Amino acid sequence: MNEQYYQNSKMQTVSNATVEERANFYKHTYGHVAGGVLAFLVVESLMLQSEKLVQFMFSLTQGYLWLALLVGFMLVTSFAQRMANESMDRSKQYLGYFIFIVAEALIFVPMIAYVLYLGNPEVLKQAALVTIALFAGLSTVVFVTKTDFSILRGALTIGFFLAIGLIVAGMLFGFDLGLWFSVGMCALAAGSILYNTYQLKYQYATDQYVPAALSLFASLMLLFWYVLRIFMSRD
Repeated sequence: MNEQYYQNSKMQTVSNATVEERANFYKHTYGHVAGGVLAFLVVESLMLQSEKLVQFMFSLTQGYLWLALLVGFMLVTSFAQRMANESMDRSKQYLGYFIFIVAEALIFVPMIAYVLYLGNPEVLKQAALVTIALFAGLSTVVFVTKTDFSILRGALTIGFFLAIGLIVAGMLFGFDLGLWFSVGMCALAAGSILYNTYQLKYQYATDQYVPAALSLFASLMLLFWYVLRIFMSRD
């Protein structure tokens, strides 16, 4: 979180806000997460209708091209997150969120198109339901219990670096990371949801529900990616 934001903003952090202000922040944040999911579905549907785009994305799923695509995805999403987090301009926050959603929709095109090609759309529904249930359950745990989930920060940082290293190694040396890697990534995504949900009170001002929603949306989509991979591995 950019400290300059708090110096320029008249708003206080959520942890120091009144009960009414805090409730309003959470209502807007989770409303924007839901809006992000809806926007993702719309954008994804539009992308899948373009046969040329689908074929192009499939052409990027092999070897070094897929690695280049992932690097590009990380650069674009990092830019979008910075735009949403560091700007006091609400329109720029929304623009950052939208860029992030479009990038997520694009990276999902090959996997979702493959599932649809196999004629098994039920896999998508099942993976989506499991992801939503896990997200809701993890969020409830944070709000109901008094556990300090900030302790997860170090483990998450190490875990994500290890995951990136394994993904890159798998691409360079041509080995499949397999089912257990997907299970591990689901656990990492779950930890990210716990951490980000807990940190809503401390990382954001009460008017920053858009970047707060983006952080939760990012963890939600990571979880969906690997839950979907697990369901696909059964076929």
